[in-house]
Amino acid sequence: MSRIGKAPIAIPAGVTVTVKDHVVTVKGPKGELSQAVNPDINVKIEDGHIYVERPDDSKEHRSMHGLYRALIQNMVTGVSEGYKKEMELVGTGYRATANGQVLELALGYSHAIYIKLPKEVKLEAKTERNKNPLITLESYDKQLLGQVCAKIRSLRKPEPYKGKGIKFVGEVIRRKSGKSASAK
Repeated sequence: MSRIGKAPIAIPAGVTVTVKDHVVTVKGPKGELSQAVNPDINVKIEDGHIYVERPDDSKEHRSMHGLYRALIQNMVTGVSEGYKKEMELVGTGYRATANGQVLELALGYSHAIYIKLPKEVKLEAKTERNKNPLITLESYDKQLLGQVCAKIRSLRKPEPYKGKGIKFVGEVIRRKSGKSASAK
């Protein structure tokens, strides 16, 4: 059995889960999410828990079993607690400002970069003196939040020599030493 797939998902207070025509819909205080599930995978709701079951032990069913259980767990956590990611801009002159749902970035290019974020993502940009600018993104949709973060990070990935770029807070960048003086 899949260790992840066989674990039941607890439904917190204030969250409602419905399964209809192989579509799982989760509603909570933060929002509403839905996910289509493969018809072979069975999703049951019993006494405050969600159970995901598979028909047999074929490789395809085993892989889908853990996948759908994890997706449903992420939806339940998202609508009840939400997700938060913090990104840090490392580099001289790098700036971030938030104007509503538009993020303006100055990343050392000849022009400013403007990114319009989806309405499901809350944006906050903070700049303090002698500290790197911080971008805080919050959402109830983990998949969408990860996609937005990846898009922002792709504009200036951290480089291994000086560590300049956009990185997640707490992320460790593997550093290279660069050119070293040759010994004679």
